[in-house]
Amino acid sequence: MDKHYGEIIERTIRRNGYSISELSRLMKVNRRSIYNWFNQAKFKSEIIFKIGCALKHDFSNEFPELFSPADFQQAFSKSRSFSDDFLASELEKINYWKDKYISLLEEYNEILAIKGKDAPTSAYMSLKQL
Repeated sequence: MDKHYGEIIERTIRRNGYSISELSRLMKVNRRSIYNWFNQAKFKSEIIFKIGCALKHDFSNEFPELFSPADFQQAFSKSRSFSDDFLASELEKINYWKDKYISLLEEYNEILAIKGKDAPTSAYMSLKQL
Protein backbone atom coordinates (compact mmCIF):
# COMPACT_ATOMS: atom_id res chain seq x y z
CA MET A 1 0.00 0.00 0.00
CA ASP A 2 1.49 3.33 -1.11
CA LYS A 3 1.66 6.29 1.20
CA HIS A 4 -0.49 9.31 0.38
CA TYR A 5 1.98 12.10 1.11
CA GLY A 6 -0.63 14.84 1.19
CA GLU A 7 -2.83 13.05 3.74
CA ILE A 8 0.12 12.29 5.99
CA ILE A 9 1.28 15.90 5.93
CA GLU A 10 -2.24 17.22 6.51
CA ARG A 11 -2.77 14.85 9.44
CA THR A 12 0.57 15.91 10.98
CA ILE A 13 -0.20 19.60 10.57
CA ARG A 14 -3.68 19.32 12.08
CA ARG A 15 -2.64 16.93 14.88
CA ASN A 16 0.09 19.31 16.03
CA GLY A 17 -2.18 22.37 15.80
CA TYR A 18 -0.24 24.22 13.12
CA SER A 19 -2.06 26.99 11.29
CA ILE A 20 -2.47 26.67 7.52
CA SER A 21 -2.32 30.47 7.24
CA GLU A 22 0.93 30.62 9.20
CA LEU A 23 2.42 27.81 7.11
CA SER A 24 1.46 29.58 3.87
CA ARG A 25 3.05 32.81 5.15
CA LEU A 26 6.26 31.04 6.19
CA MET A 27 6.54 29.21 2.88
CA LYS A 28 5.50 32.23 0.81
CA VAL A 29 2.72 30.35 -1.00
CA ASN A 30 -1.01 30.86 -0.90
CA ARG A 31 -3.28 28.71 1.25
CA ARG A 32 -4.86 27.11 -1.84
CA SER A 33 -1.47 25.63 -2.77
CA ILE A 34 -1.23 23.97 0.62
CA TYR A 35 -4.73 22.52 0.31
CA ASN A 36 -3.80 21.26 -3.17
CA TRP A 37 -0.75 19.53 -1.68
CA PHE A 38 -3.04 17.70 0.76
CA ASN A 39 -4.80 16.14 -2.23
CA GLN A 40 -1.62 14.93 -3.94
CA ALA A 41 -0.58 11.32 -3.39
CA LYS A 42 3.09 12.02 -4.18
CA PHE A 43 5.23 15.11 -4.51
CA LYS A 44 8.83 16.17 -4.32
CA SER A 45 10.72 15.50 -1.12
CA GLU A 46 12.03 19.10 -1.26
CA ILE A 47 8.52 20.40 -0.60
CA ILE A 48 8.09 18.07 2.37
CA PHE A 49 11.48 19.19 3.67
CA LYS A 50 10.54 22.89 3.33
CA ILE A 51 7.25 22.25 5.16
CA GLY A 52 9.17 20.50 7.94
CA CYS A 53 11.66 23.36 8.22
CA ALA A 54 8.90 25.98 8.24
CA LEU A 55 7.02 24.15 11.00
CA LYS A 56 10.18 22.94 12.76
CA HIS A 57 8.82 19.40 12.46
CA ASP A 58 10.99 16.37 11.75
CA PHE A 59 9.24 14.41 8.97
CA SER A 60 11.80 11.61 9.14
CA ASN A 61 9.34 9.69 11.35
CA GLU A 62 6.58 9.88 8.74
CA PHE A 63 8.90 9.47 5.73
CA PRO A 64 11.93 7.38 6.79
CA GLU A 65 12.51 6.40 3.16
CA LEU A 66 13.04 10.07 2.21
CA PHE A 67 14.80 11.60 5.22
CA SER A 68 17.03 10.75 8.12
CA PRO A 69 16.64 12.50 11.47
CA ALA A 70 20.03 14.12 10.86
CA ASP A 71 18.66 15.96 7.80
CA PHE A 72 16.17 17.92 9.86
CA GLN A 73 18.43 18.34 12.88
CA GLN A 74 21.09 19.91 10.67
CA ALA A 75 18.54 22.29 9.12
CA PHE A 76 17.13 23.22 12.53
CA SER A 77 20.56 23.94 13.99
CA LYS A 78 21.46 26.15 10.99
CA SER A 79 18.28 28.17 11.36
CA ARG A 80 18.82 28.42 15.13
CA SER A 81 22.37 29.75 14.70
CA PHE A 82 21.21 32.28 12.09
CA SER A 83 18.39 33.34 14.38
CA ASP A 84 20.76 33.66 17.35
CA ASP A 85 23.22 35.75 15.31
CA PHE A 86 20.42 37.99 14.06
CA LEU A 87 19.04 38.51 17.57
CA ALA A 88 22.52 39.29 18.94
CA SER A 89 23.14 41.92 16.27
CA GLU A 90 19.71 43.49 16.87
CA LEU A 91 20.35 43.57 20.61
CA GLU A 92 23.71 45.23 19.98
CA LYS A 93 22.00 47.95 17.90
CA ILE A 94 19.37 48.51 20.58
CA ASN A 95 22.01 48.81 23.28
CA TYR A 96 24.02 51.28 21.18
CA TRP A 97 21.05 53.64 20.79
CA LYS A 98 19.98 53.19 24.40
CA ASP A 99 23.48 54.12 25.60
CA LYS A 100 23.54 57.09 23.22
CA TYR A 101 20.18 58.30 24.57
CA ILE A 102 21.30 57.96 28.19
CA SER A 103 24.52 59.82 27.46
CA LEU A 104 22.67 62.71 25.83
CA LEU A 105 20.14 62.79 28.64
CA GLU A 106 22.91 62.99 31.23
CA GLU A 107 24.58 65.84 29.32
CA TYR A 108 21.26 67.66 29.13
CA ASN A 109 20.69 67.27 32.86
CA GLU A 110 24.19 68.63 33.57
CA ILE A 111 23.48 71.69 31.42
CA LEU A 112 20.20 72.24 33.26
CA ALA A 113 21.95 72.06 36.60
CA ILE A 114 24.60 74.58 35.50
CA LYS A 115 22.39 77.11 33.74
CA GLY A 116 19.49 77.23 36.16
CA LYS A 117 16.23 78.84 35.09
CA ASP A 118 17.09 79.83 31.52
CA ALA A 119 18.56 76.39 30.86
CA PRO A 120 15.97 75.07 28.39
CA THR A 121 16.94 77.54 25.68
CA SER A 122 20.66 77.40 26.40
CA ALA A 123 20.59 73.62 26.71
CA TYR A 124 18.77 73.38 23.42
CA MET A 125 21.39 75.58 21.78
CA SER A 126 24.22 73.55 23.34
CA LEU A 127 22.70 70.29 22.19
CA LYS A 128 22.09 71.73 18.74
CA GLN A 129 25.83 72.47 18.44
CA LEU A 130 26.74 68.83 19.20
